[in-house]
Amino acid sequence: MKRFLIFGIGVLTCISFHAHAAQTAQARLFCLSLRFQQGIYHGLLGDVTLDLSTISLNTPNGELEPYTGPDHASQFHMWDTFFEETIEDGVLYLDVLAFTDANSNGFADFFEVSQAVSGVSTGAYFSPVDNGTVRASWSRPAGSKDGTCVLSFNSKISGPLGDFTHPFELIEYAGTMNYTPAATNVSGALSLAQSGDGPSQLSGAFLFVKSGTNRFNQLELQPGVWSNAAGALTYTNDTFRRDETVLTNYYGYVEFDDGDLSTPDADYLIWFLSIDDSNDSNGNGIPDFSDDIGSANARPPLLTLTRGSTALSLSISGTLGRTHEVQQTTSLDLTNWTIVSSVTLTNDPQSVSLPLPTGATSFWRVRVP
Repeated sequence: MKRFLIFGIGVLTCISFHAHAAQTAQARLFCLSLRFQQGIYHGLLGDVTLDLSTISLNTPNGELEPYTGPDHASQFHMWDTFFEETIEDGVLYLDVLAFTDANSNGFADFFEVSQAVSGVSTGAYFSPVDNGTVRASWSRPAGSKDGTCVLSFNSKISGPLGDFTHPFELIEYAGTMNYTPAATNVSGALSLAQSGDGPSQLSGAFLFVKSGTNRFNQLELQPGVWSNAAGALTYTNDTFRRDETVLTNYYGYVEFDDGDLSTPDADYLIWFLSIDDSNDSNGNGIPDFSDDIGSANARPPLLTLTRGSTALSLSISGTLGRTHEVQQTTSLDLTNWTIVSSVTLTNDPQSVSLPLPTGATSFWRVRVP
């Protein structure tokens, strides 16, 4: 039985690899900052308003930006409309909702428009004269970029300061990235539409450079410019990685010099880009986005495996002058194949000697870079 499995499966695992042409991947870009509209507390003597801002409080931009420790932060201004005076000016530190991943794509539901969110998080505030705690009650329906957050302030000195109801927005774009892979880089153009606001578009060219030591799983986004209706958004370089669980996905930060050109100062700077590429022209489990490219003139290899008394003989018929990488595994369920030999064809066909496997079953394939 062992002899039959080695011979039969060796013959049946002949595979071919083709050249990569222009491809299309799906992309989602979202801002790690949230946009808060003015919050209102309806008090006994009139309304009290609350504005958040990461720029001047005289021109509040509503940004709750990513931070460390508590994961988000902002300045705030609390205004009594009845007495026409400031109640508090200070800094708010606030966690968003804990990580959940209902669709198992590796990203927090909180930052996906397609996913519903509901729950409570906590934080703290500090001002020159007072400090206390903050409780945030979040709600956003699935498919909507807009939600509601109620911020409840509680002063250590004077107790509850009110429950401020804020409309908030998750800023997300989704669409496609048309790309063409090369030996050392991937170039192309993205075309994205803002979720919940279809007329708002973001587009532009991009260039990724593959890692010299980990080319399948790590790329460097090069500095560039993407544009929307407000103007040109310049971004710097950042490292992107392939997800170890969702192997068709690549992810990384996009850091804009200014992510919202409608405000007077730079803000909404840190974004996150997810690239999902289901294209796998050669069927080796590595998306075309980062896979090695083939040659348009290369002939698909033809394999024949025979067994001798002390070794196996793998006959490879293919394009002369091209390197053929022989790989082996003990199960087709495994994604990692071991390279057992690499040969540049000087004859057609050309034989490669392989040691007899130690297990009852073994599989071979040839990969042409």
